[in-house]
Amino acid sequence: MAIFQEFRKFIARGNVVDLAVGVIIGAAFGKIVSSLVADIIMPPIGLLLKGVQFTDLLISLNGKTYATLLEAQNEGAPVIAYGSFINACIQFVIVAACVFAIVKVLNTVYKQEQKAAGPTKTETLLEEIRDLLKK
Repeated sequence: MAIFQEFRKFIARGNVVDLAVGVIIGAAFGKIVSSLVADIIMPPIGLLLKGVQFTDLLISLNGKTYATLLEAQNEGAPVIAYGSFINACIQFVIVAACVFAIVKVLNTVYKQEQKAAGPTKTETLLEEIRDLLKK
């Protein structure tokens, strides 16, 4: 019974709930970015490169030639799927840029709130000590 109560306290903490919400939203955002890259960004790039399908770019390690990644996977062939890696890299860059933008906005808002709130008690006390030392 004590373990259950301890677990309930742990779950009830704000940080755990915030983390859970962040993970869930992050997973959903990851799916949106994956779709954006695979379904919207890569097709026009493939078209510009004369119909290249990035997900089918691969190096076969058994010496055979495969038209698609799915064909190679169905045969159980060992391949280096560098096209899928390119997609993953593009997805990472998009997610990193979004996270950077969010953090930048939050930092700006936080700094504005700090300026509006004025100095903390500690800062005020330190300023008074500094002023007394100057005298």
